[in-house]
Amino acid sequence: MLLSNSDGKDHPFSYARVLGIFHANIIYTGPRSKDFLSHQIKFLWVRWFEIVQDCLGWEQHVPDTIKFLLMANEDTFGFVDLVNVLRACHVIPSFADGQLHPDGIAMSHCANDSNGR
Repeated sequence: MLLSNSDGKDHPFSYARVLGIFHANIIYTGPRSKDFLSHQIKFLWVRWFEIVQDCLGWEQHVPDTIKFLLMANEDTFGFVDLVNVLRACHVIPSFADGQLHPDGIAMSHCANDSNGR
């Protein structure tokens, strides 16, 4: 759960599923570099959710309804700096709405589409 970017969204939060936790040792050699020492950067690889617009919202005291972005969307996966994460949250699946892929054929092995997640 993160604060939304200020790109015109009227919803205060963004949601993502963490697919991996990584770190990279970086040596920056560009303009304004101070030294040639290695610095560790920690980040998350995530699959983004989108807010379902027809949900009732906080005014009716109903939790946000979210769904994964479509795989065809170029922004489906991304990287997040750990300092931007507000907190972990538990997403309650809506099994009554059925499976996204009832035939069990998934588009992404990494995203675990066929596992109903």
